[in-house]
Amino acid sequence: MQKNMKFIRKLPIPMELKEQFPLKAEYAAKKVERDREIADIFTGSSDRLILVIGPCSADREDAVLDYISRLAKVQEKVSDKILIIPRIYTNKPRTTGDGYKGMLHQPNPDATEDMLEGIIAIRRLHTKAIEETGLFCADEMLYPENYRYLSDLLAYVAVGARSSENQQHRLVASGIDIPVGMKNPTGGDISVMLNSITAGQHSHTFLYRGWECVSAGNPLTHAILRGYVNKHGESLPNYHYEDLMGLYNEYSARKLANMAVVVDANHANSGKKYYEQARICKDVLHTCRHSAEIKSIVKGFMIESYIEDGTQKIGEGIYGKSITDPCLGWEKTERLIYDLAELI
Repeated sequence: MQKNMKFIRKLPIPMELKEQFPLKAEYAAKKVERDREIADIFTGSSDRLILVIGPCSADREDAVLDYISRLAKVQEKVSDKILIIPRIYTNKPRTTGDGYKGMLHQPNPDATEDMLEGIIAIRRLHTKAIEETGLFCADEMLYPENYRYLSDLLAYVAVGARSSENQQHRLVASGIDIPVGMKNPTGGDISVMLNSITAGQHSHTFLYRGWECVSAGNPLTHAILRGYVNKHGESLPNYHYEDLMGLYNEYSARKLANMAVVVDANHANSGKKYYEQARICKDVLHTCRHSAEIKSIVKGFMIESYIEDGTQKIGEGIYGKSITDPCLGWEKTERLIYDLAELI
């Protein structure tokens, strides 16, 4: 009898939740088309850029849907240059394990954890975003076993800096058929990220949700540069020319499919100074104009953005303001998207 772990209840399996909260057939058909559009960017068939953009964490349904509806209107105006993938990040890695872990754990940030309500809430939110805005969204794969709850809804999957070295994340990524971005680890070693990409692009046999699985390999597994932290705890960027050129050379040496990088403009790249994100994106595009090699691999940006600038503590109740990392507010976000479209 194990004393240190209490089993509360058996949760529904993904198939049961999908049957209870299905995606309508018309949107499933639209997802096939959108998946193709996104894949074309990563394979080089399209010269548009992607923006994986939205709140650091999806904390409340109404504000997130409001935000994405605003993105949908902007998408119509920049569709020839930019493909927007809204962030609906429903589970959050915590460095010490403490703090808000996302909607999956707490559908209501002010209430206690309830993971049954959580898996329902995250599926409902992703489905509503699709049906109300026509945009298919991104989420972070913090828990590989939970990916299946959203596998028919997502357009993009991110594997975080603390997870990219984990074997299970790498193997599950190899069985996903949409783009999976592998972040460089917090220490900055890009060889770890490239090992993750290599693993994600190859076939594997592994244990998943109680099944013996064989993956086909995911050729859309790619790099996300998010900056890093040195031994003194200082944030340092890795989006400059030298960093991108170094990645290009390392990528080329490994002969991986579809060389691609998404630049995360926040986190250690900005030192969590959210207002620097616009400058960083423009700086990368400037670099792309001066290097054909770098331009060939830069496929877009990851931006943390919400309705209001900055961040707040849980319980303050400011509508559309992040309760985790600080985000760029809507007015600045809208201006940034239009500026990027002009620069591409």
